[in-house]
Amino acid sequence: MKVPFFRVELPESAIDAVADQLRSGWLTTGEKTHRFEQQFAHRIGSAHALALNSCTAALHLALEAIGVQRGDLVIVPTMTFAATAEVVRYFDATPVFVDMDDAFNISPAKLEETIQAILEKKPIAGLEPPYGPIKAIIPMHYGGFACDMAEIQRIAATHELPIIEDAAHTFPAAYRPDESAPWKHCGTFGEIGCFSFYANKCITTGEGGMAVMNDEKLREKMHVLSLHGMDKDAYKRFTSAGSWYYEIIAAGFKYNMTDLSAVLGLDELTRADEYRAKRAHVAARYDERLGQLDAIQLPPRDDSTRQHSWHLYSIRLNLDRLRIDRAQFIEALKDREIFCSMHWKPLHLMPYYVGTYGYGEGLFPVAEREWLRQVSLPIFPAMTDAEVEAVCVDIEEIVS
Repeated sequence: MKVPFFRVELPESAIDAVADQLRSGWLTTGEKTHRFEQQFAHRIGSAHALALNSCTAALHLALEAIGVQRGDLVIVPTMTFAATAEVVRYFDATPVFVDMDDAFNISPAKLEETIQAILEKKPIAGLEPPYGPIKAIIPMHYGGFACDMAEIQRIAATHELPIIEDAAHTFPAAYRPDESAPWKHCGTFGEIGCFSFYANKCITTGEGGMAVMNDEKLREKMHVLSLHGMDKDAYKRFTSAGSWYYEIIAAGFKYNMTDLSAVLGLDELTRADEYRAKRAHVAARYDERLGQLDAIQLPPRDDSTRQHSWHLYSIRLNLDRLRIDRAQFIEALKDREIFCSMHWKPLHLMPYYVGTYGYGEGLFPVAEREWLRQVSLPIFPAMTDAEVEAVCVDIEEIVS
């Protein structure tokens, strides 16, 4: 059976909503975008939200809003997607990489160790003093499994550092420090949380993102910057209640979301819990079938303190039990028309960061060891039990 890594299956209601918006004649940022922002903010318990054209845009504007400048330091995990660190480079600032914990998230112990070394002006992995000031920490919730936010918040508070959450994988996902505490949505633990609505994310607008925050001034600053620094967006200028006049009050960007994307997001928002339940069902079936194989390490679970979004189902190969490596394993599945992926090669091993900062192997041993045995299996809401079974049967055959 052919099983794709991901398959989008939109309901007719979503298609009708987009068609109706096309017929309305209003295609750019407008009332639907504002409605999406309000409903998303309410859904996750945040005071404000700003819809944008990507999570990358949200991360960039978040750093701009808190005042990152040339020469500053921003702490990011080495095990993350390109966007988490590249937005730091937009400012000619320096991304400071930190190794991962056993769940592929940033290690709180290594985070604290890194901050202390910088403050003491000691060399750290890949970098040497003199250092600029540390301006922010960007934890990334890998695959939808929350970071240890209680520890990260403690570290950030100790050093008076803002947290910008890369919550690209996490809607809906939640965290609590212990079973007696209430659940809180990922993306709401720091000053600003940044979400992705890319095609294969937990909900989609095709391309798109959202920033959430409780500080209205941060929201307003990011809003102005998202529209060329204009003091009024198109919806405020071209409706009967608006004014044609505007002024440029900042050097901004072009990061706004369109109503075409927002109407899809509004429809998807009503199905977010349904989609999560379906992905959780797929994850449970994988756990049941693959948990019997000595060659496979299952993704981490901690149902008492984490509500996993299951954006990724990320296994690790116990390579000492196999005669093949990770690349051969993925190719063997591909030969059987089972399509997998890899998330990710650590950023400090990427040519750009090796060439720019002199990073290389041996600096972050946990990430360097674990990425070589990581495989992301197909998981999506429309995935059938027969497709899950096909993946498991083929994996059983390959590892045996």
